[in-house]
Amino acid sequence: MDYFFRYLVGVTILVVISFCGCEGNKHHFDKGSYAMKREDMVKNQIEVRGISDKTVLEALRKVPRHMFVPVESQDYAYNDHPLPIGFDQTISQPYIVALMTELALPKKSHKVLEIGTGSGYQAAVLAEIVGHVYTIEIVSDLGKRSEKKLKELGYTNIHMRIGNGYLGWPEEAPFDAIIVTAAPEEIPVALIDQLKMNAKLVIPVGKVFQDLMVITKTKDGIKKESIIPVRFVPMVGDEK
Repeated sequence: MDYFFRYLVGVTILVVISFCGCEGNKHHFDKGSYAMKREDMVKNQIEVRGISDKTVLEALRKVPRHMFVPVESQDYAYNDHPLPIGFDQTISQPYIVALMTELALPKKSHKVLEIGTGSGYQAAVLAEIVGHVYTIEIVSDLGKRSEKKLKELGYTNIHMRIGNGYLGWPEEAPFDAIIVTAAPEEIPVALIDQLKMNAKLVIPVGKVFQDLMVITKTKDGIKKESIIPVRFVPMVGDEK
């Protein structure tokens, strides 16, 4: 009887170990699956459209985009379109994130301002490349949620505040680049003022019809370049 009891215990332990091992493999498979989706995204959505900056491409391969969208949307996180994230906001199409990042010409030594934290994904991509990211979100609950997520993922070089993006972050200016992820009708003057000389502001501008623009601050004034038509959520706040 004692032998039979020990046999049953041994079989039970073996089954439990086997079950745990399967779950562990499943977990690793999920991670591997998302890594493959990221690689596919970079190759078939980003590189083929002309994004060539190696630091930008590597950042997109690293950042787990699926962690920045609702659970029910995670399987679609690497598809070629934006996704809703709540609060009437979206996470931008991967290509647009890559394009805006590359246009900002980020470098390791840079300090970059982001207006419109949203999901936190753009901030994470920047944080993989530059020294410090300062990001502002006007929707308090969204900003707090994104800040928590970024901390959970181990980002220590992202500095977050809830506030009016039109005003920028004057205490930390000037910035080596500024990226805006919502569309104002006009370019905010405060953001231009907070750029370093020869630095770039990457921003969608317009109400009904929007253009992604690059504004370069020069000693002779500002240089404006229109890149492509885009569609972003409106920028909330004002210049007062």
